[in-house]
Amino acid sequence: MADTYSKIYIYVIFAVKGRHSLISKNWDDELYSYITGIVKNKGQKLLRINGMPDHLHLLIGIKPDLSLSSLIRDIKSNSSRFINEKGWINGKFEWQQGFGAFSLGHSQLTSAITYIENQKEHHKKSTFQDEYENFLKKYNVEYKPQYLFKAPE
Repeated sequence: MADTYSKIYIYVIFAVKGRHSLISKNWDDELYSYITGIVKNKGQKLLRINGMPDHLHLLIGIKPDLSLSSLIRDIKSNSSRFINEKGWINGKFEWQQGFGAFSLGHSQLTSAITYIENQKEHHKKSTFQDEYENFLKKYNVEYKPQYLFKAPE
């Protein structure tokens, strides 16, 4: 086929290793800009990013020629290195293994963007664990609760 046309939207969630609250509001904008650059340099489009001190939410427009796993691996490894080089935390910063990824249709973008933008308000009422399990249930993802979260170390 001469041309490929697609609109693939993926909602991604991943957490700080041990779910420690290490992402400071003092530098989250710089981190978000850095991650946006990673996504852009991979030829993809970051539609929205936001999070809490212990996890991030990303809405990505992804092209069909890129592996989602490799993109998230690059985001996590490069942003970890960036945080560590900046010396923003005592010790070594790491993301927890794995991530959640959920496909969205074009008609769902506005509500997903609003949800991401309102993370701080949302988490006044709900924990990250509750939020993540709700995503898994909403998308009918089978999981074993005992393996879902590693408790803070």
